[in-house]
Amino acid sequence: MTDRVMPDKAMSMERAGWSSEDPVQRPVMLTIAGDSAAGKTTLTKGLVEALGEANVTAVCADDYHRYDREERKTLPFTPLNPKCNYIEIMEQHLELLANGQPILKPKYDHSTGTFGRPEFVEARRFVIVEGLLPMYTRLAQACADVTVYLDPPEAIRRAWKIARDSTKRGYTKEQVVEELERREAESAEFIRPQRAKADIVVSFGPLQQAEDGLWPHAHAHEDSGGETLSATLLLRPTVTHPDLTSVLTDENRRAIHLKLIRDDDGKPVDALHVHGHAPPDLTHQVEEALWRGLEFGEDADLPQGIGGIEGVRNEPLAVTQLILVYHLLQLAAERR
Repeated sequence: MTDRVMPDKAMSMERAGWSSEDPVQRPVMLTIAGDSAAGKTTLTKGLVEALGEANVTAVCADDYHRYDREERKTLPFTPLNPKCNYIEIMEQHLELLANGQPILKPKYDHSTGTFGRPEFVEARRFVIVEGLLPMYTRLAQACADVTVYLDPPEAIRRAWKIARDSTKRGYTKEQVVEELERREAESAEFIRPQRAKADIVVSFGPLQQAEDGLWPHAHAHEDSGGETLSATLLLRPTVTHPDLTSVLTDENRRAIHLKLIRDDDGKPVDALHVHGHAPPDLTHQVEEALWRGLEFGEDADLPQGIGGIEGVRNEPLAVTQLILVYHLLQLAAERR
């Protein structure tokens, strides 16, 4: 990996020196990275719903692919490889958006595998960037205020990708499986290392009932077929996380609890577990408690779009989105 050292330091210094009196208000930027079909778009959609479309600029970093689907058939690498993407242009655009400036963004259509007309994109109060490589370089990382890596169990991610690409992107199941195998080496080399750079690591997967004994009748399947998924959030100390004192009660422990574990690097980290098998009314209490701690006020209803996965509500996803909303609103309040 080749990083541009000076630009990322300059970006960090510029962010540190920003003032509310500056003529252009700098937006709050959240970056979400992860492998294909890890849930990035689903997570982003709920955040946009919660914050309001008029307040959010959502950018897909995969729009910076160099080649369309037909051209990639002849190449020795996949879209997971930086060689297959205009990384320098992505960096430049993220830097502009982070400073409140507009961009003319390329547009890649995943359903057809072709490019459309470039889009004029203005930076709103919040900028959410999601894709395969939005945290690949130091400069791209420096543009973000909060970074997230989606890390579902590989068996579940593969199942999600096969289901999505064979129904929405024109592939057969056999083609998707073949492409997954082809991408594995580049996933390990370029995508997964971004996990170590994230402030928050989110994993949706079957409940690990053996760990806490809260749900003795829950069954962990090899993939997600029919299983209600729970969520684990690693809250690294690189950013300030919400005070969950009012949420983490003995009564709510069946829906959410926090414990200290060892991260991949051996360092201690807070792991927030949100249980998919908790009674819906109990999980709703947790969400209400989180929502009341945000700036919307006690009388504001929870946004309907959070937790939605193709029309079905997933409570662990809703709680995850609310925690990310907290980060965005807290940072925005500090800049007023």
